[in-house]
Amino acid sequence: MLKPIEVKVLDINSDYLGVPVEDLMENAGDELAEAVISEGGRGKNVLIFCGPGNNGGDGFTAAHHLQKKANVRVVLMKPPSQINTALARRRYEVISDLAKTIGGADEIVVDIAWADIIVDAMLGVGVKGDLREPYETVVHLINSSEKKVISADVPTGLGNSEAVKPNLTVTFHDVKEGMSKKNSGKIVVADIGIPKEAVTGTGPGLFQYYPLNANTSHKGDNGHLLVIGGGPYTGAPALSALAAYRAGVDLVTVASPKWAAGVIAGYSPSIIATGLDCETLGPSQIEELLNLAKRATTVLIGPGIGRDPETGKLLAKLIPRLEVPVVLDADALTLLEGKARTLRKVQSIITPHNREFKTLFGDAVKRGKRENMVIQGAKETQGVVLLKGHTDIIGDADGRTLENKTGHGAMTVGGTGDVLAGLVAGLAAKGVDLFNAASLGAFVNGYAGQLAFNGKSYGLMPMDVVEAIPQVLKKFL
Repeated sequence: MLKPIEVKVLDINSDYLGVPVEDLMENAGDELAEAVISEGGRGKNVLIFCGPGNNGGDGFTAAHHLQKKANVRVVLMKPPSQINTALARRRYEVISDLAKTIGGADEIVVDIAWADIIVDAMLGVGVKGDLREPYETVVHLINSSEKKVISADVPTGLGNSEAVKPNLTVTFHDVKEGMSKKNSGKIVVADIGIPKEAVTGTGPGLFQYYPLNANTSHKGDNGHLLVIGGGPYTGAPALSALAAYRAGVDLVTVASPKWAAGVIAGYSPSIIATGLDCETLGPSQIEELLNLAKRATTVLIGPGIGRDPETGKLLAKLIPRLEVPVVLDADALTLLEGKARTLRKVQSIITPHNREFKTLFGDAVKRGKRENMVIQGAKETQGVVLLKGHTDIIGDADGRTLENKTGHGAMTVGGTGDVLAGLVAGLAAKGVDLFNAASLGAFVNGYAGQLAFNGKSYGLMPMDVVEAIPQVLKKFL
């Protein structure tokens, strides 16, 4: 079953893949018209109630397809000036001679008495709260009419105490959340041409899950990421921190050995660098790190952290005690060799490449198709796995998977994985669901890499990818 937000995701992804919403509406209207004919509407009186949004647009399109096969009247729930999408307005203009704006209750009764079949195209998915007038009156009169009723996509008012009770609902692409035979009548799922890749792959529709900053928000309201890393390498945690900032997080703290903290801070004044009294991160830093984690909304572990055995002991003790989501990348995955189940005690995302994946899971995951491996790995950790590659595979313990195909071959340059980890962790820190954070992060990272390549060709560096992230947000948000 599709949730309302998932419908929006699919529409946007379809458009991105070259199938515009206008084509989907054309197909939806055609399917709706065919259902009316199949239900005995040929030559009969068909009354279509249309709302001001895209659900009404489906009704306008159906009216256009039906007008040579039936006697069609269209009743607008709002004046034409209040049709609220450009697409629905264009569809209305095609059938405006068939339409009139809704009148009073007595006039509605007359219209309904005229009809043999009533089509409900008033309100679609995502409408919340009790119905307002004139919808409440129309729904009541339709339900009292004993006429055959067909709803477009979902019955108007679905989930409310007052809702259309159709004989048939023609739902588009998939059944919508909350629908059942009891509240929707016979349910027919119509294929309206949404590309398979819009369903199985990432795309800009995932930005529907991106939480925009409220005008009243304050520093820290939009996420605080703690990056635990650095030591042998100082550039990696800095890249992750800067990528998280570019993803829209408010604050990023990097915890590293004291000798490395000054170098990391030198990359940007925005990075809050906290130096720990050690040469290499180890078990003696656990309490200090736990205190830092209390102020964070997500913790990223791994960029530049190295493979010292003492660091491995730290991670084995630290991770189970963290109370916020954890993203693990790079050497943190190697240090947890054979200990994937440690992650079951936290909410986690891991971002391995093939070698790191094999090291972490060993024989616990059977080799085969990458999608199956990702699902097995996600079930082993009870978290989210983002397996990097020419095509990234994102999966979770419930068996959901998405493919990400954005990116460019020039992104093999060192550091782009740290950018991806920072993006994913930054989105999680902002409150994005972990599966969506991993999926959207992969899409943005790859798309930013493509933009960076357009400017830098094969000379691109990871900071070029970081600096291209705002262009991706600006384009799709």
